Amino acid sequence: MTIAETLADAVERARSRPLPARLAETIRMLLIDVGGLCVAARREPYVRAVSDGWESDGRCTAPGHSRALDAAGAAFVNGTAAHGEDYDDTFEGGPVHAGAVIVPAVLAVAERERLCAADAAFGIAVGVEVTCRASLVAPKKIHKAGFHPTAVLGAMGAAAGVAAALRASPSEFVAAQGIAGSMASGIIEYLAEGTWTKRLHPGWAAQSGIRAVDIARKGFTGPRTVWEGAHGFLHGFANSTEGAWEKLTADFGERWVTESIAFKPYPCGTMIHPYIDCARRLAARGVKAGDIREIVCDVGEGTVHRLWEPLAAKQRPPNGYAAKFSQPWVIAYAIVHGHVGLEAFADERMNDPRVAALASKIRYCIDPDNPYPDEFTGHVEVHLADGRKLEERQAHFRGGAHEPLSASDVEEKFRANCAYGGWDEERSRRWLEFARLDPGSIVDLAPFRG
Repeated sequence: MTIAETLADAVERARSRPLPARLAETIRMLLIDVGGLCVAARREPYVRAVSDGWESDGRCTAPGHSRALDAAGAAFVNGTAAHGEDYDDTFEGGPVHAGAVIVPAVLAVAERERLCAADAAFGIAVGVEVTCRASLVAPKKIHKAGFHPTAVLGAMGAAAGVAAALRASPSEFVAAQGIAGSMASGIIEYLAEGTWTKRLHPGWAAQSGIRAVDIARKGFTGPRTVWEGAHGFLHGFANSTEGAWEKLTADFGERWVTESIAFKPYPCGTMIHPYIDCARRLAARGVKAGDIREIVCDVGEGTVHRLWEPLAAKQRPPNGYAAKFSQPWVIAYAIVHGHVGLEAFADERMNDPRVAALASKIRYCIDPDNPYPDEFTGHVEVHLADGRKLEERQAHFRGGAHEPLSASDVEEKFRANCAYGGWDEERSRRWLEFARLDPGSIVDLAPFRG
């Protein structure tokens, strides 16, 4: 059996078993987190652009928007909004952002087809599981080849999740995987100039998964060997045909890695988070930007090309979005202000002379023993003008497996994001009720329009 056929078989077996309680809770938290992020970003220019630029109307919802779109359009807008502020969930070891792709894709087809909540929950579980597991097959190779793992793996996961939610046949599931492999896209040149393309990657992956399943169910075929073939997915996006395929297929549906999804406490690149915590502790200790001569950060080699180089450009990012992937700038902001929230990345914040001056004093040193991408760690060494040296270390990503955010933490984040996006308490409360996905209910997001 090919990889796609093995997955199709595993999905059919998993359908006969109830979702474990911890997995069901993770899905609820994903719905809460993604919903809040869609609301927080709904009035941002990049969300308006993708919404206004989508031609087709329909009966599917983008929360906080009055216009109803077709399923692909709703998935595109919601996926873009959910990932737009880089505040969405992540999967350690990938790293990959699954929720911003899979939740919009599955909710869109569930609303279009009036699916029951149980089918939607199963689809989300399968889609997230495929995306996360696939990120472990050839770690770091997709990034090194110049592609965004969330974008390309997300299309495959979305096709799997949508097929599962729609109860597609095993042959349709396999065909959709084969089709999605040719729809997957997303290069990491977004790192240049702080442009918006990374933001749309999850939305494009979500709608690609829907398109792939829709035409597969009408008889369109795709290669069964899409994953492992000589010219298949891994060859195309990781320059290799050698991967740890057991990471994707072994005990699929029996052990759910989705349960270890991490939720972000800060709206920026995940690998920066432990360094933010270190910087905030330094600020709490009374360290002032004006007293600092130099800051040196020990980092994993695999993070340098995205977060540190070219160093001069990272120390002075051109706009707020570029700053989200600028480790020296974010560390400087955390020390100067003592916190890092959505407001930190407004374009006007780039003119803060205190942050700019401190960022220019921050550099990195590659630590050959850094465990990235298996663990996200932080180590900040501060050299003060008076000759003293202070250090802060963090051995893990807060919000991840070692220190997960609680359900109440995620709900608090959701409420703050809804307030930021202009929703009142009553509408926020209704989304929290919806996120429970009562198994007997039909997915209907119309009350969340406007």
